[in-house]
Amino acid sequence: MSAEASEPANPDTQNPDMANPELAKPDLAATTGDRIEWEEALQPSPGGAALRGAEVISQFVKRLPNSPGVYRMFNAKGDVLYVGKAKSLKKRVASYAKMGGHTNRIARMIAETANMEFVRTRTETEALLLEANLIKRLRPRFNVLLRDDKSFPYIVITDDHEAPGVFKHRGARMRKRDYFGPFASAGAVTRSINAMQRAFLIRTCSDGVYETRTRPCLLYQIKRCSAPCTGEISLADYARLVGEAKQFLSGRSSAIKETLSSQMEDAAEALDFERAAVYRDRLAALSMVQGHQGINPRGVEEADVFALAEQDGMTCVQVFFFRTGQNWGNRAYFPRADKAVEAEEILSQFLAQFYDDKPVPRQVLLSHTAEEMDLLEEALTLKAGHKVSVSRPQRGEKRDLVDHALLNAREALARRLAESSTQARLLDGVAKAFGLDDAPQRIEVYDNSHIMGTNAVGAMIVAGPEGFAKNQYRKFNIKNGELTPGDDYGMMREVLTRRFSRLIREAGLRDGDEAAAGDEEDAEAEDGAMPQWPDLLLIDGGLGQLNAVMEVMRELGIEDQVAVAGIAKGPDRDAGREKFFMAGKPSFMLAERDPVLYFVQRLRDEAHRFAIGSHRARRKKEMVKNPLDEISGIGPSRKRALLHHFGTAKAVGQAALTDLMAVDGISREMAQTIYDHFHENG
Repeated sequence: MSAEASEPANPDTQNPDMANPELAKPDLAATTGDRIEWEEALQPSPGGAALRGAEVISQFVKRLPNSPGVYRMFNAKGDVLYVGKAKSLKKRVASYAKMGGHTNRIARMIAETANMEFVRTRTETEALLLEANLIKRLRPRFNVLLRDDKSFPYIVITDDHEAPGVFKHRGARMRKRDYFGPFASAGAVTRSINAMQRAFLIRTCSDGVYETRTRPCLLYQIKRCSAPCTGEISLADYARLVGEAKQFLSGRSSAIKETLSSQMEDAAEALDFERAAVYRDRLAALSMVQGHQGINPRGVEEADVFALAEQDGMTCVQVFFFRTGQNWGNRAYFPRADKAVEAEEILSQFLAQFYDDKPVPRQVLLSHTAEEMDLLEEALTLKAGHKVSVSRPQRGEKRDLVDHALLNAREALARRLAESSTQARLLDGVAKAFGLDDAPQRIEVYDNSHIMGTNAVGAMIVAGPEGFAKNQYRKFNIKNGELTPGDDYGMMREVLTRRFSRLIREAGLRDGDEAAAGDEEDAEAEDGAMPQWPDLLLIDGGLGQLNAVMEVMRELGIEDQVAVAGIAKGPDRDAGREKFFMAGKPSFMLAERDPVLYFVQRLRDEAHRFAIGSHRARRKKEMVKNPLDEISGIGPSRKRALLHHFGTAKAVGQAALTDLMAVDGISREMAQTIYDHFHENG
């Protein structure tokens, strides 16, 4: 089969890597190990180019097979509206072409559909896995979306070293290392590692520090490390400590405690009270880490527990992780879903997306019966490579675990609703203070950071009804070399020009089609999605900064589309005495104890924090920049080989051509490239 036609690029809804569906093939192949047939995008008949909704869908139905697969629905701008899977593509898509019987959400989706694309798979299980992959990457507006999907941290023990260390880990794994997890948060990992330092005296220093130590560090003095780096413990004895640590993380903590207790008694009987005290402290540390783990089931060795709670159109899914019979923490998720979507469908789509890039345990316990649970179980088993049981327990210890998770889900949802209610009142206050017609759904705050004009960075933070939207934050490295160092006005002009030029190019003018734009923004608000256009811009600066921004807005022809306000710090930079500037209005201040003022201060402080952090990161990168990084073809391996051979980048630049060729991995052509780089620039 030929490849699908490339999808229109849209950074707000698509991952750039997914612009061509061919790029998704390795993901699914890695998941299923099976071959997938890729269909061409079926185009409607020539006369159907202007069709939309049920009519355009009907054009596709005529040529679809009765095969399992995945379908995508696009609007007229090429944005992905929905990704779905089907046991029979023909029957599922035909259901959309029928008039009536749809929920408001589905009816809106059908009305906006202007094109569709299809991928045929061999089985419905493959279709489910591909659907989850595409939803996570494309983030369609009408799907249930898993938000805040950060990778989970693990504990890693570096067995590829003579004296293995214990560290927190995220990301890709190496073969010769042992990984334990997942843990619900980085804090849970840190607490466990701290306790393991006390219990097992395992090192936590980097390999570089280990190799350069000449005397034990402070951790040895406070009995948190056995100092294998300086030979205070033999490597054989240290290996036994590492083995005990692995046993503990693998769930065999009772055996370890019995061994330590026996060793403590033997030391005490031998009157070696100092050694007995060491075993006593290790036992206390083990008891502490187990006490912090909370509920530890006896009959559940490895499971994830999912509990779903709904209230006032909002959903919370609470996830508890149990590994080796121990509770390794929990996390609350708030997936984005239409109010009309049933709990069973939400939970099913949530699980498929959740395990798209995470290891699957042997048991998955649910508070609700998920949609197509048998198919989900089959897909997770296929992905995990071992039998996975997906069930809704009705009694016993497993039911107690689910009830406990459900209680936490309800409490987390109640807290989120209370926060949302407070946020709604604050946004209403912002609308009143800044003369907006409605409460803003998207507020953008801008700030700059630099040191005497060097490493200048502009920052944009975004806030809305659900608080700070950190996935919408952006940083702008100032590129205009003609700016006078420290020209804050010029930097702000560059940032706003780049931001809104791109927004106009990708989303169009806000008033280009008032009816369509209004309908789309209403739909986005109803679906809980963050709109692309801001309702209010807050600029950290006074009248001068405001004038610079308004100049940009006039040049782009959007001065009437977005409200802009400058925030000038009070006399002596006192918080609470800020003065606000808006074009065409006299400056004003808010009451000193007005909650809206505190809210605006938080927004400004968050923008300042993000700008400073971005500036420091750029400055740090510049400080450690290596001249070898500028040479085409020099990657980490060749860079490492050159530095090991010559010691410094400066020595590499002074080396003769024959000396460069003597380095492992450096061919004559590459040696010539390196030599020319330094001598042409020198």
